[in-house]
Amino acid sequence: MDSHAAPLRTRDSIPAKAGVGLRFRHHREVLEARPAAAWLEVHTENYLGGGSAPACLDAIRRDYPVSLHGTGLSLGSAEGLDPAHLARVRELVERAEPGLVSEHLSFSVAAGNYLADLLPLPLTEEALGIVCRNVAQVQDHLKRRILV
Repeated sequence: MDSHAAPLRTRDSIPAKAGVGLRFRHHREVLEARPAAAWLEVHTENYLGGGSAPACLDAIRRDYPVSLHGTGLSLGSAEGLDPAHLARVRELVERAEPGLVSEHLSFSVAAGNYLADLLPLPLTEEALGIVCRNVAQVQDHLKRRILV
């Protein structure tokens, strides 16, 4: 698949208005009060596991367009992407049908170690090539473009 022509698959488009970051502590309030918000941004990695979070997102998704913003793909990692993590992200994207999917431009894996931080990339041609390769792989796997 040509990553540059990846289709935008989404249930609802994100309106050209400010959105609101949704945190766990606000799930109940959003579900009960249905506050005015053009769209909601959720942190991808918070919804990859089981438990109540994915079910809450499903309920919220019925009333609001959603954007997924991730920090765990490590787009700048020279070691490449974690296939298991990428598969979980794809499952969430297919389930939530977000208007946008975005990811930090950073790396968090080096020498096989997860560093629990969003580390900056060197400003080199090599780093650019790594990012381009990893972004293309993500877009091919998700079958859609991502924002970086």
